[in-house]
Amino acid sequence: MRVIGICRFSYPALGGFKRMHDTVQDRERYLYAPERMELRFRHFECLTLPSIAAQQHPDFTFLILVGESLPKAYRDRLNDLTESVPQIRIVEREPMKHRLAMQLAIKEELGEDTAPSMQFRLDDDDAVGLGFVRSLHWFEKHTRTMRKNWRYMAIEYNRGYSVSLSDQGIVAEEVHTAFWACGLAVLFRPGDPLTVMNFSHHKLHHEMSTLIQPGPYMYLRSKHDDNDSAAKYKTGPMEPLTDKERAFFKSQFNVDEDQVRAVFSAPPLPAG
Repeated sequence: MRVIGICRFSYPALGGFKRMHDTVQDRERYLYAPERMELRFRHFECLTLPSIAAQQHPDFTFLILVGESLPKAYRDRLNDLTESVPQIRIVEREPMKHRLAMQLAIKEELGEDTAPSMQFRLDDDDAVGLGFVRSLHWFEKHTRTMRKNWRYMAIEYNRGYSVSLSDQGIVAEEVHTAFWACGLAVLFRPGDPLTVMNFSHHKLHHEMSTLIQPGPYMYLRSKHDDNDSAAKYKTGPMEPLTDKERAFFKSQFNVDEDQVRAVFSAPPLPAG
């Protein structure tokens, strides 16, 4: 089985953002603004990258979709951050609808597509549990009889945390949710023309059989002023991590509060 994850990193899509722009150039100016890019890099470096780099099962690919117009300084920085993680592949695309761009990237990675594939999507400012990929391989193996007549199947982990990062560290709230993109995957048969990006994640259970796993904690979803989630969901009280939670975030997600403080306290890197 192939396991393929995908995220977009400031990809100048046609649509797909809450904030709309009149032209691709306007969108690129917004996306590549130095202050915004610094915020995205800091979240990626503290959340997404460490959780992907430390997965307990090495057999997966993680695609990062970027625009062909991504300035060289940012492309070099992304290369430097990810070069030590063999599962990561950076994919460039010209501007198009973001779902189509991500579908094409997944299908290109699948190639001849002769084996089942477990596909997941992740925002570039979120994290998954270190056992996520391992669990997807386990589910594929142990559900074969049950799903022998199903075209595809979704697997959802519905327990995690909302988090906010700053130079003061991490504040968090434990959450139980329904069909957030993080902690969710779809299993496809070989040769299926569809991908995980052909479905709205919050409506997957309308389209296919779904297994819901209420444990363990499998995702961290960040909330800040520049992500769409700030407008889409409301958190309850978010509190500083306790010593126990701090150790748990490190063991479960490879997210280190000391690193968060250091990264968010550092002066911005030059944009070019």
